[in-house]
Amino acid sequence: MVSERLKKQIQFIVEADKIKNIFRRSKIHDGSRRENDAEHSWHLALMTFLLSEYSKEKIDVLKVIKMCIIHDIVEIDAGDTFCYDSKGNLDKQEREQKAADRIFGLLPEDQASELRNLWEEFDAMETPEAKYAAALDRLQPVLLNYLNKGGTWQEYNIKKEQVIKRIGQIEEGAPGLWEFVSWLIDDAVAKGYLTDK
Repeated sequence: MVSERLKKQIQFIVEADKIKNIFRRSKIHDGSRRENDAEHSWHLALMTFLLSEYSKEKIDVLKVIKMCIIHDIVEIDAGDTFCYDSKGNLDKQEREQKAADRIFGLLPEDQASELRNLWEEFDAMETPEAKYAAALDRLQPVLLNYLNKGGTWQEYNIKKEQVIKRIGQIEEGAPGLWEFVSWLIDDAVAKGYLTDK
């Protein structure tokens, strides 16, 4: 007989598969299609351990990987809100809280609590782990936009100052990556991928 705990865990795993259907504005490296939330989360998890030496503070790498894997899971219900969409961001928090209640509520209580706490910690960006995770979450779309010659920056007429404002968390969580990302932005402007005005 299958335990109630295992039923709940499997139900959550099946529900989490829906994240593959949530498409972001960012396009993959060659610009051929939009990436989905599952791909984005996997990419952040990979970056977490590969770039951990650049974190501002000592971090629990496994904890950050967990954060990265679940940070966008609420978008199954709430949808992906484009970071430069001022109107969409007005009710983002409310939509995501409601989604978190439902989705994490599928799990056994101990796991629901652990994942919900990690999701909230990521969102608050106050702990060393959350600051580092948020830095990677800001870096990854910059890399993709650079690699596909401006991608969503050009599609949505995004300016350098908007990008700089959005990615400030990189300097806070991973200052060792700030010099690199600053160079990337300047080079994107020089190549015409991103406008400075």
